[in-house]
Amino acid sequence: MTIFIGNLPWETEEGDLKDLFKTYGEVIKCTIPLDRNSGRKRGFGFVEMNNNRSEKTAIDDLQDVEWMGREIRVYKAEQRDRAPWSNRRHKNKK
Repeated sequence: MTIFIGNLPWETEEGDLKDLFKTYGEVIKCTIPLDRNSGRKRGFGFVEMNNNRSEKTAIDDLQDVEWMGREIRVYKAEQRDRAPWSNRRHKNKK
């Protein structure tokens, strides 16, 4: 399971997120996506932990908590289709 963290402060680094979540267990992966055009952070990130129980506890404990001056949103990440937008449009046309 992967955790989605929204409403992140712009100055948040991957190490900051890792430090926040490692108090709940081992963090396997931590990413903060960048905008393709500007290269700026997009205000959200993802954390993957090695234990589902740890992830659930982190989600429950950190939801709507103020962190680095912002109230973060923490949810179980939902799987998305990774096909490029141009391919998605053509798939639906018949």
